[in-house]
Amino acid sequence: VQLQASGGGLVQAGGSLRLSCAASGRTLSGYTMGWFRQAPGKEREFVARITKIDGRTNYADSVKGRFTITRDNAKNTVYLQMNSLQPEDTAVYYCAASPQFYPRTYEYWGQGTQVTVSS
Repeated sequence: VQLQASGGGLVQAGGSLRLSCAASGRTLSGYTMGWFRQAPGKEREFVARITKIDGRTNYADSVKGRFTITRDNAKNTVYLQMNSLQPEDTAVYYCAASPQFYPRTYEYWGQGTQVTVSS
């Protein structure tokens, strides 16, 4: 499966962005999808996950209550709605897919999309 992330940009603190991850080659309904991010000089970190079949969601504590991950299987797209953005959310955001229900690793990755939050 090929993944294409989009929707990043520059936003002021307190603003919102919605990231999209469009898939091609396979239907996303058979995959658990995740969003990750990597800030300059830091390791990549988990942001959110939505499972295949039942759509259960999990979030990193740092984004809980501000970010929402959803999926539209008909459009073969996963979204990350990001509200109340803060400068510490600045990072390159990546979407990923795994056929495992609760993956420990993700087999497929999209290219990143840059999110920059100014103070």
